[in-house]
Formats: sequence, C-alpha cells, structure tokens
Amino acid sequence: MSLHRSLKTKPAGLNQHRNVLTRAERIEELAGQDKFNKENGSPIGLPKVGSRKIKIAGKAKKSTEDADGETSEE
Repeated sequence: MSLHRSLKTKPAGLNQHRNVLTRAERIEELAGQDKFNKENGSPIGLPKVGSRKIKIAGKAKKSTEDADGETSEE
C-alpha cells in the first residue's frame, strides 16, 4: 500500500515552520519574556504564544559581463 503524498517527509521535513508550539516550547518562550515562573507557575492554561516566520531577503543578483561585452543578469 502506498503512502499519501501529504504524509511523506523529506529530509528537511522536520525543520519546517510550525504554527503550533509544544507546551515545553511555550514555557521556554514565556520564561524568556518573564511571563512565566518555572518554579511556581502551572503549565496548565498557558497563554497563546505567537510563532512568527521571519523571511530573510535573499542576495541581490549581480549582472555579469559576457565575452562579447554585453551585460546580462543571472
């Protein structure tokens, strides 16, 4: 029986951006913001934590000069 394409994982499949954080990840994020006390705080009923994907701009493409003297962009 074949595996559905949505269930297949690629080598980078585990490194993809996730919108939902695990409880441990939320506790770590809130502790860094001083909104959760690890010693006395309850892990039940934690507030929502936004997980934003940051897109970094790529390098600008440089124009190169061909042997004929014409410029072309890659």
